[in-house]
Amino acid sequence: MDSPAPPFLISWNLTKRCNLLCGHCYLDSCELTGPDAVSTEDAYGFLAEIAGLSPGAMLVLTGGEPLLRPDIFDIASRASSLGLSPVIGTNGTLLTEKTIEKLIDSGVQGFGVSLDSLNPQVHDRIRGMGGAWEKTMKGIEALSASGSPFQLQFTVTRDNREEMARFIDFATDIGAKAVNFFFLVCTGRGQKATDLTPQEYESALTLIARKEKEYESRIMVRARCAPHLVRVAGLADPESTLLKGATSGCIAGRGYLRISPEGFVTPCPYIPVSPSSPNLKEIPLGEIWEHGSEFAALRSPAYQGRCNKCEYAESCGGCRARAFASTGDLMAEDPWCLHEPKGKPVKPKTAPAWSPEAEERLKNIPAFIRPMIKKGLERYASSKGINTITPELMAELKSKAGR
Repeated sequence: MDSPAPPFLISWNLTKRCNLLCGHCYLDSCELTGPDAVSTEDAYGFLAEIAGLSPGAMLVLTGGEPLLRPDIFDIASRASSLGLSPVIGTNGTLLTEKTIEKLIDSGVQGFGVSLDSLNPQVHDRIRGMGGAWEKTMKGIEALSASGSPFQLQFTVTRDNREEMARFIDFATDIGAKAVNFFFLVCTGRGQKATDLTPQEYESALTLIARKEKEYESRIMVRARCAPHLVRVAGLADPESTLLKGATSGCIAGRGYLRISPEGFVTPCPYIPVSPSSPNLKEIPLGEIWEHGSEFAALRSPAYQGRCNKCEYAESCGGCRARAFASTGDLMAEDPWCLHEPKGKPVKPKTAPAWSPEAEERLKNIPAFIRPMIKKGLERYASSKGINTITPELMAELKSKAGR
């Protein structure tokens, strides 16, 4: 059997410490004292393994709140020196002009900031701390002023789902490169949270599919932990670029993994650490990636229930973490999907190919904004009936965009 391709995206929960108390936190982060479970020297060892397995991968340094680690600048700098593309996932409350500048000098290529409402009271209630919205907004404004690429993360709840369209406008106006709408998986402290109903979930995905197309030249609009978006978009528009193979389904265990604050490795942050989870302090990352039981299951899925019969099984597959959280079975049907299977299998559409020269040029684009550039080029090529993207086509689109 061929070895699996290495992950291109790795999320590392550097700490469980956090200055907020979000009701939906999958990590159950909180104010903690004492050293982190993974020391700076351990972290350097982990980074060497990550770079060895996945040269050039995007590495999301998150938490908890990663800026509470005093060695965050050293970790980011080491990651960058090893050829990785470090980005910061933060609640934004600790971002200042000086901190942003120091992080960029340490090799950080971009930022993802969580903002769950344009209403301070709603955001503060979701984040469990009064005054959080004001601090986060100051952080976002500092990022916007710095010119560093950033994305905004919005966890969709019953309290804020009516804001989604306005939030996209806000993100566009303030200069974000993308809006990521996250859908709750009931793990960690989120086990006690009230999720959207399946009907509300479907309605939110319908809006995202529509806005993704409407805003395609201005900002990326994406759903996270919601592979059903492929089905929703495909039913509305059979030619939707969301059906392209590179963006289909969940990448957990196939192109993505996470490292917990203690060094455990799981296919995604919402698949919880268990007694059998492998730890990087004991087992090499390459061995975990290639032979880990959960990773193997996700690469050769044996879906159950409606997911087993669904015509979108290959392009969607449901959220495996949500299935596990609801049933204890990684392969169970996704309970938040309303679709009743019918018809022939819908295969992911093939995206335009990339010439070797164009691929090399794409690698020179900062990893944090690379997906947006890649997607835009594939859209452009498809609209012109071009099957292979070349440097000449890249230059043509760049000229049309005025860049």
